[in-house]
Amino acid sequence: MKFPFLIAIAALCLSSGSLRAQAPAYLGFDRNTYPGDANLKALRQTFSYTSYWLNNPPAERTNTWAGHRAAVESDGFGFLVLFNGRVFAELKSVANAKKVGASDAQAAAAAARREGFPAKTIIFLDQEQGGRMLPVQKAYIYAWVDAITAAGFRAGIYCSGVAAKDDGNIVTAEDIRQSAAGRHIVYWAINDACPPAPGCTFPVNPAHPPSPAQSGVRFAEVWQFAQSPQRKDVAGRCSNYSRDGDCYPPGISAAQQLHVDLDTATSPDPSHGRSR
Repeated sequence: MKFPFLIAIAALCLSSGSLRAQAPAYLGFDRNTYPGDANLKALRQTFSYTSYWLNNPPAERTNTWAGHRAAVESDGFGFLVLFNGRVFAELKSVANAKKVGASDAQAAAAAARREGFPAKTIIFLDQEQGGRMLPVQKAYIYAWVDAITAAGFRAGIYCSGVAAKDDGNIVTAEDIRQSAAGRHIVYWAINDACPPAPGCTFPVNPAHPPSPAQSGVRFAEVWQFAQSPQRKDVAGRCSNYSRDGDCYPPGISAAQQLHVDLDTATSPDPSHGRSR
């Protein structure tokens, strides 16, 4: 008499596991420079959310996103809120790294408030350098996380999800998480290698892109699966980028050369940054 009960329980477990596996994912884009108010409606036809920088993006002298939050939200986008972090050479020592991390977090929180992002918005620290994080890098990251949390926001990190072949195959996201000492951090993993990445592709149904867990970082809530320009050393096997190596979204004139990076997330508003 117990067997039908056990079979029913097993079926329920398989069903719930299948439901988890089929949980919806949402397509978004990120780029260092603001795409312009005039392009938002066309981009919204494909994407659920966009990045939004709080300070100057890497290699940029200005932040062209500043002041455009209301326009982005009014066109229906969710957000990936970003703050450009420090590279190793800027940190000097563990003590200095902690001070700089806390100071940068205060600057990020102030910018988020100034732009109108609500409390508890997830702010992603942009960690451009991959491989195993050195003690000064971890001191900076965790000081930033602690100070962002204390300021009333939530902490995320944008970091590599690719195994570093020259560094014992360490995955940066795994390395940061293992040393986080119970800190709650939301992970935005980068893995543009094909496979698992699909390359510069736009699903027929934008509500069902690949799951972030398919990035190889099982706990990632966001996955950047294509970059512009195509990284030949990582994404060299991807064959669907444009001839110039960039990834261009549909619905935008080719003359604009408005290239994007592509992301998939577990939410249409990964930073939970909408005010309504």
